[in-house]
Amino acid sequence: MHYFQHLSKDQKLKPLIKKHGAMELKRRNNICLRLCSSIMSQQLNVKVAEVIYNRFLDLFEGTPTPAKILAIKPETLRGIGLSAAKVSYVRNVASFAIEKGMDGKKLNKMTNEEVIEYLTEIKGVGRWTVEMLLMFTLGREDVFAVDDNGIQNAMHKIYRIDKSDKNRFREKMVKISEKWSPYRTYACLHLWHWKDNAVKI
Repeated sequence: MHYFQHLSKDQKLKPLIKKHGAMELKRRNNICLRLCSSIMSQQLNVKVAEVIYNRFLDLFEGTPTPAKILAIKPETLRGIGLSAAKVSYVRNVASFAIEKGMDGKKLNKMTNEEVIEYLTEIKGVGRWTVEMLLMFTLGREDVFAVDDNGIQNAMHKIYRIDKSDKNRFREKMVKISEKWSPYRTYACLHLWHWKDNAVKI
């Protein structure tokens, strides 16, 4: 728990860390597939997203590669429950992976902001989606998801920050989070865990 001592300087976070214990980050492979999965799950509850993702995996023999994803007809993707927009975005991700590259070797050489700038070129991929990828696929330790609803709700309650002015609220969140660097991802994990006890790593 190399981050424990640093984050425990924040008296609001300290009891959360003590209660939850150690949390770990892992690096995972097949970045293209994980990005597609994130797009599929947008604006859906966890169970529905899981059903659609499993239907998606069932379309393939073995692991879906960018080329295999592009070979699936759009109407087939619509048939598993994806909206027309999400079908387009998933195909955009696969095309980008083939044309420009999206493997760990390439992305691991980039800073967090460089990865965000690089992948948000893809239509349908926003900053929040890439932040989740940085945390849960690339295993980056210093990511702060300021626009995540769960993080916002947790910080609103724990730090008693006024939410009435959205810009000022975000500014205060960022200011608090600066003290957590270089372990902001772990702080987010503990805030999510505090909020719903259902964070999967």
